[in-house]
Formats: sequence, structure tokens, C-alpha cells
Amino acid sequence: MRIDIVSCVPQMLAGPLEHSIVKRAQEKKIVEIFVHDLRDYADDKHRTVDDYPYGGAAGMVLKVEPVAKCIRALSAQRTYDHVVYTTPDGTLFNQALANRLSLAENILIFAGRYKGLDQRARDLFFTDEISIGDYVLSGGELPALVIADAVVRLVPGVLGDETSALSDSFQDGLLAPPVYTRPPVFEGLSVPEALLNGNHRQIDAWNDAQAYEKTRIRRPDLLIPPASNDTSL
Repeated sequence: MRIDIVSCVPQMLAGPLEHSIVKRAQEKKIVEIFVHDLRDYADDKHRTVDDYPYGGAAGMVLKVEPVAKCIRALSAQRTYDHVVYTTPDGTLFNQALANRLSLAENILIFAGRYKGLDQRARDLFFTDEISIGDYVLSGGELPALVIADAVVRLVPGVLGDETSALSDSFQDGLLAPPVYTRPPVFEGLSVPEALLNGNHRQIDAWNDAQAYEKTRIRRPDLLIPPASNDTSL
């Protein structure tokens, strides 16, 4: 998999991409991640990528020309399965979307900035517009990192244990159950007996029940009631 991230503040992206799972994925040559400076595609000596909005609103807007030049230059080198724009008014990012993106070969993520991106660029170039939550950040760099991290860990071979990602929260529509490690007793609190007896059927049943109960309490919105088979009027 290859991920290209475009930003007008590329310095914000360097550190997180050079550590932990994302770093190891790149060292294993399983994933390639490249960061591009949008200002490299500006046409003036000041490397300007923003301008005042029509209509007199406050703030600045990313210009369509450098965005078009950048995306067309990158797209000339490879075909992107997804061209993503990070924006507060995009589709809410979730595990299902991360799973879908993880199947791609090439992804381009464009980090939004300022008051947004000229709508013409959005209409012309992007296949996906994604938000990581109902709040506004200073820019789309952090959402771009969130998306990249969530996707990379799902790529086969990245995690040491291939089943690890399958037991994450949201993979089966539920929150993950509680987890424990040594010691078996700490300050009077014991690890549940169901996890200690070696009976994998009981362990699975305990995990399923705990996952459901945690979801019911903390995220009841995730629990979709089963469809009724009653067809009577």
C-alpha cells in the first residue's frame, strides 16, 4: 500500500509517521507513506495557497489552482483508489470505513486548512470526504494521521498478530471487552475467573457478554435492534 498525504503544513506530519506501528510498517516495506507540501505547487514566489473568500466571509480559503496542480501531478504517476479530503463536514470516519480503505493499493489524503477548500476542487478531485468527529481543528493534518494510522494497522503483515486487529473495538459493531494481565490479584482486585480456567469456549462467551454490556452502557447507539420476523398487522 502507498499513502500520499498533501498538506500546506507538512512539518506537522513528520513525527507521528516515524514511530510505532506506522514506522515498522514502512520498515517492512509493507506500506509506503509520502508527505507533499502543497506550497510546492503554488505559482508565485510567496508560495501562496490561500485567498479571501468571495462573499465577504471571514477567514481564508485554499485556492483551487495549487490543489489541482498537485493532485494532477501525483495522479499522473499512479492511479489512486481513494482521493480523500479531510473536512469537518465529511462522512464520519469509523472502523468500517477504515476497513474499506485498507483494501486499497494507493490512497491520497489531502489535509484541509483555513475555512476550507474552494468547492470546485472538491467537486473535481475527491472520491471521499472524511471527518473524524463533530468538532473543528486547526487543520486536517491530525485527521490525516488518524486515518493513515487506522488504515495501516489493518494491512496484512503490519501487526505481529494478524488476529489482533480483528478483536479491536468496532470490528464487530461492539466495544472491546475489558482486558487483564499479570498479576492475577492487585490491591484486592482479581482477574475474572472465566479468563483463568483455560476453557476457550467460556472465555469467548465471557468476552462476548462483556463487550455487549459495555456497548449497551457506553454506546447504545451502536446496538441495532434485530429486524422483526413478525409480519402480522
